[in-house]
Amino acid sequence: MESVLKKSAMELAGLIRNKQLSPVELMEATLRRIEAANAHINAFVALRAEEALEEAKKLAQDIAAGKNIGPLAGIPLAVKDMEDTEGMVTSFGSIPFKDNMVRHDSIQVARLKAAGAIVVGKTNTPEFGFTGFTKNRLYGVTRNPWNTQRTPGGSSGGSAAAIAACMVPLATGSDAGGSIRIPASYCGCFGFKPTYGRIPMGPLPALHMSRTWHLGPLSRTVSDAAIFLDCVGGYHPADPDSLPRPSVSYAQCVNQLPPELKIGFSPDLGHARVQKDVAAIVQQAVKVFGDMGHTVNLWPGKLPDVDDAWSKLMVYELYAIVHEKLDDIRAEMGKTLVGSLELAKELDVNDFINIQTRRAQLNTVLENFFSEFDLMLTPTMPTEAFAAKGPPPAEIDGQPIPLLGAVAFTYPFNLSGHPAATIRAGLTANGLPAGLQIIGPKYRDDLVLQAAYAWEQAHPWNHKWPDI
Repeated sequence: MESVLKKSAMELAGLIRNKQLSPVELMEATLRRIEAANAHINAFVALRAEEALEEAKKLAQDIAAGKNIGPLAGIPLAVKDMEDTEGMVTSFGSIPFKDNMVRHDSIQVARLKAAGAIVVGKTNTPEFGFTGFTKNRLYGVTRNPWNTQRTPGGSSGGSAAAIAACMVPLATGSDAGGSIRIPASYCGCFGFKPTYGRIPMGPLPALHMSRTWHLGPLSRTVSDAAIFLDCVGGYHPADPDSLPRPSVSYAQCVNQLPPELKIGFSPDLGHARVQKDVAAIVQQAVKVFGDMGHTVNLWPGKLPDVDDAWSKLMVYELYAIVHEKLDDIRAEMGKTLVGSLELAKELDVNDFINIQTRRAQLNTVLENFFSEFDLMLTPTMPTEAFAAKGPPPAEIDGQPIPLLGAVAFTYPFNLSGHPAATIRAGLTANGLPAGLQIIGPKYRDDLVLQAAYAWEQAHPWNHKWPDI
């Protein structure tokens, strides 16, 4: 029964629908796996085991009675602990919010439940998703299933670790600077940041101001992410930035990559340093698209420096969330986070003019790129996973890098809002995953998923996961 846990969500849903697998048996196996593996990984910080089993039993009764069931019926789902799930605490990985019990689901979770998914529990995150590795003072360190001395990345590190350890086949993530793609790359799973607004945010007490936050899936296969997006995409009045429901089903068209695409590959975005064996793995992964008959050319361009713009937007956004309570809770929060929040008070109108000027420059470069190419390829991360407790690397292959050099390939596409995915390109000399990032034009989530699926079919990865 344990081998069934390595199957994709789509495979499991089909087995359940065809009465070849009981949702109760799947949930029991899932909970046994979590009990066995979580002590080593610390991916889950809260479970709703009894409730999940009861929901699985109810689903089994519905199936026996011949009732219609959703496309994700019976699929165990993990939810990142920055997103609301009815009857569970949303702690944001922060001690002052350890008792923040919520009464309603987020829009995304509600839609996944409506599709039949069963929430198993909440996954760990750095405090307010502030870092690219998963550690907080409330729940401790989350570890990478490929090597427990290494980080799974962040901020959706618990979700990615749960996928890679075969605890669940599907998990939610959020991404304001790489927080889906970073841990997906480090854990060797599939991570997808859709076009900004594709999945509605909230409901929230205050709307996001930076327009950088994206919701999206972490999964073991591309098809699973496609059906996830089918279930959760579409306008919701609680989020005025949310986009209308697409006219296509991503799951139905995921295998329809157009022929003879023009693809631009940037190994460094014009400025980034990349670990040598990661760079070599990505180079080989890029060649796969050429083997498929597409034209792949090296892009000689360079993205503008948007480090300062993105950093200021992040502290501004986080400050907006906690500013009313900050004086009362600062002693219980991480010092680095509090120090960054204090910087938000100093931002003025000139900062925001400069931020938007930088975004315009970035938009112009990407506009020109996508007038010439259909897709962009880059490394997802410049390194393999670093130490579980951090800090991120300050140098690569002996050469110093700037603070954001450790996540150089992810955050620019939050500022731009383009869809971006990461696939497992291969394993480094240390046996750790390295990712290839696929970026598409705005609103072409379908094209990104199709390209990822085509690569996955050429070089499948779902048969190889670490033993825990």
